[in-house]
Amino acid sequence: MPGYLIANLEVTDPAGFEEYRQKVSPLIAQFGGRYLVRGGDVKTLEGKLPIHRLVVLEFPSVEAAQRFYDSPEYQPLLKIRLASTKSDLVLVAGYAG
Repeated sequence: MPGYLIANLEVTDPAGFEEYRQKVSPLIAQFGGRYLVRGGDVKTLEGKLPIHRLVVLEFPSVEAAQRFYDSPEYQPLLKIRLASTKSDLVLVAGYAG
C-alpha cells in the first residue's frame, strides 16, 4: 500500500527554498517517490485551513516514505527546508479499498 507525504509550506526564504527544491527531486526519485501535487493553485471549497504551497508525494509504502525522511541524504536538505519555510508535514497510509 502506498505511503504519502503531504506538506503545507509557507516559503519564508525563496532563495533557500529554491536550493531545496532543486536538490530534493532526485532524492525523492531515488527512494521510489514521485510528486502528485507540487505547489499548484489551490481552491478552498470548504473550511478555512490556511493552505500555502501544497505538496503531495507518493512512495511505494509508508516505510519507503519514512526511509526517505530519515535518510542521511535527506537530513541536510531537511535543514534547508526548515530554515526556508514554515511547514506542516504528515505521513499517511494509502487506502487499499
